[in-house]
Amino acid sequence: MFRRERSIPLRASAAPLVNNLTVLRLPARNLTHFGVVHGPNAQLLSAAPDGVPLAQRQLLAKEGAGVSPPLIIQVHWCVLPFRVLLVLTSHRGIQMYESDGSTMVYWHALDSGDASSVQALFARGIAASGHFICVGTWSGQVLVFDIPPKGPNIVLSEELAEHQTPITDIATEPAQGQDGMADMVTADDSGLLCVWRTGPEFTLLTHIPGFGVPCSSVQLWQGIVAAGYGNGQICLYEATTGNLHVQINAHARAISALDIAPEVGKLLSAAEDTFVHIWKLSRSPESGSIEVEHCHGECVPDTQVCGARFCEPSGSSFAVTGYDLAEILRFTSV
Repeated sequence: MFRRERSIPLRASAAPLVNNLTVLRLPARNLTHFGVVHGPNAQLLSAAPDGVPLAQRQLLAKEGAGVSPPLIIQVHWCVLPFRVLLVLTSHRGIQMYESDGSTMVYWHALDSGDASSVQALFARGIAASGHFICVGTWSGQVLVFDIPPKGPNIVLSEELAEHQTPITDIATEPAQGQDGMADMVTADDSGLLCVWRTGPEFTLLTHIPGFGVPCSSVQLWQGIVAAGYGNGQICLYEATTGNLHVQINAHARAISALDIAPEVGKLLSAAEDTFVHIWKLSRSPESGSIEVEHCHGECVPDTQVCGARFCEPSGSSFAVTGYDLAEILRFTSV
């Protein structure tokens, strides 16, 4: 069971975008950072454990020329083995900052050469894997950036081109040295999932076909792919084979966010139906099949939930954002 704690006020409400919340836990400083997108701004907040906001910064997408600043699509902290970068995507490009947003270290402009006059350019879907940061694009490509231990010498090292429709989300998990283990999954607007093994060269392991519904959010945990779809369903697949294990009619409307608490295998799902659910994933010791248990449901009345994240790997608390909601809601286990 979870109870609602003190909310964290925002200067402006969250934009109605999927996966519109990123969380960075700093245990050494007893702080939690939150990032939320609102129009051309990314709001960055630091809060103490009791929810008291300690600092707030607004980042503006600066790249490119134009009368008005570009709209931000997503903001996400990427935790690499040797540094943490804040990645911001918009209609014009990809920006990477130091973790506090104080210094931009890299800017990649989106190439409009392959776009028709009616197509909108954007980047969406951000994840770190080893010393790489992967970012999805409107064209279905996944851009792989090689990140040095320090400094701005970031290199676009590879472009993955298995998707034909815009990328919606990317998820990764450490491979833990296991050969052939899937450690990245990419999703797109058609519902197609591509499962990868990362490394000096990225290797495609399998396709998981879509069924005509966008996959808005995806997570990866111990070889299990959890995918949330626009029809409110969650599907759990075997990462290496693509076999479907479990299909859950989890929500009444489109899923807007999934998150995993890796230490305990809890899955957090949020949707436009105002509900946030927590599920416990496990594998049967006898058959190896995936089992799911519903642990908790929370309603945020009259709110189109657009972001939800666990605040620590143990899954003992989570945060929620909603469209036209000028605060971050916090919930802690009882």
